[in-house]
Amino acid sequence: MIAEFRLPDLGEGLPEAEIVQWHVAEGDEVMLNQTIAEVETAKAIVEIPSPYAGTVQGLHAAAGDVVAVGSPLVSFAVGADAESPAAAETPSPVDRPAEVVADTPVSGASERRAADDLRATARGESEKATPNLVGYGAAPSSGSRPRRRARGGATAVLDGDTAVREAAPHDVLRTGPIDLPLERPRSTPPVRKLAKDLGVDLVVVAAAHPGETVTRAHVEEFAARTPTEAQASTVPPPESSRVGMVTDTLPSASTVPPASPFAPARADRPSDARVTRTPIRGVRKHTAAAMVQSAFTAPHATTFLTLDVTATTELLASLKTDRALDGHRIGVLAIVAQAVCLALGRTPALNARWDETAGEIIEHHYVNLGIAAATERGLVVPVIPDADTLGLIDLADAIAELAATARAGRTAPAAMTGGTFSITNVGVFGVDAGTPILNPGEAGILAVGAVRRTPWEHHGEIALRDVLTLSLSFDHRLVDGAEAARFLADVAGVLREPGRAMLFPRPRGGDFL
Repeated sequence: MIAEFRLPDLGEGLPEAEIVQWHVAEGDEVMLNQTIAEVETAKAIVEIPSPYAGTVQGLHAAAGDVVAVGSPLVSFAVGADAESPAAAETPSPVDRPAEVVADTPVSGASERRAADDLRATARGESEKATPNLVGYGAAPSSGSRPRRRARGGATAVLDGDTAVREAAPHDVLRTGPIDLPLERPRSTPPVRKLAKDLGVDLVVVAAAHPGETVTRAHVEEFAARTPTEAQASTVPPPESSRVGMVTDTLPSASTVPPASPFAPARADRPSDARVTRTPIRGVRKHTAAAMVQSAFTAPHATTFLTLDVTATTELLASLKTDRALDGHRIGVLAIVAQAVCLALGRTPALNARWDETAGEIIEHHYVNLGIAAATERGLVVPVIPDADTLGLIDLADAIAELAATARAGRTAPAAMTGGTFSITNVGVFGVDAGTPILNPGEAGILAVGAVRRTPWEHHGEIALRDVLTLSLSFDHRLVDGAEAARFLADVAGVLREPGRAMLFPRPRGGDFL
């Protein structure tokens, strides 16, 4: 039977997704719940598990294609169609007793699956597969890892020099026999994107670093060993190999004139060679739409306050020496986040939403705090739910986890919705101030500038102090200038004297630490 799998709704009503990478090819055998592809929505990179166990019959889109929700993604041959003729002629081990199957070697893919099922039944572990991801996918019935069939009769161990040289014109990184993985190399989405941009095959890199997760350094090292154009003219074209890397043909040295960084642009150069055109999609497309909506809907206003935060930096220095806080990274941003949660309790207008349709102002009695994060895919604003109930340590841990997840491109779409107020830390880029644009549906966003050692008036004298600038953008429909000023003053009061946080009521009974 041929089963067609369509791209499901990945959450938040997103209408489409881009194919980032296929983990299977036509003819591959897949197990239930095995990852078959990675797709990028407007908010996150999502792994798509297989809803069937069988053979990949066909892929309906290529990497880089944008697929609408509900469109065909991949076809599977399941059931009798997935079995090979050789397997069909072999007596099934299902008819044999479980104790015999447990000790009987199996070779065919169909026999292996049947034997695994029978062993599970003998142990009482066979259960009906249940979905593990909304709308598709199911939990595997055994703890065994899915296997991918080696294509073309390739062996699992190849000579390292042959494998690497056949894959691409790179220098050999490691000699001797190496195990080439039959499953996708372990790496993060940013590393896979870097490898794709540099034309490096992660399978080859992983072969040179067996047992390790492929890192940015591994990819950059491998890319740096690519021959120059002059060298490439003497290297014969690489033969196709099971690794499947495709390399662009380099022009010969005789056809490429020496380039000078000071040479004027050639008049006969095609105009397309002087520009780069990038499709507007993914996070960039979503961010652009949100920013346009915000800028042309909410009347923005911004106010600034520069203050002495030496007491805060001294507190942080003392916390770093506290052995009870080992494993917790508490920084300025965590204290700012707690100060914001406290100040919003006294200025609820900044924690509200303008509902044009209903003709109402909706005031939130909780704080879902968004933290803007710059990633390789663009700007994302994941949310810390109920941040006003968290103490300083929990806030710091939540910010660290949120940032790590965002950098890895694994923030779930649901984690980037429902925010009531946001913070953006422009200080990490050495910037002092700015005029941030509101997240749609929010009344305020606070930009935190860099902490600088600056001559400052202190107790009637000039002294070097730690100084930063706060920039608050707000929706003037909801927030008056006086309310914005009071909010900034409350946040600044905690940063100038952290002990003043004790004077604020905890809105919902959270702890200070």
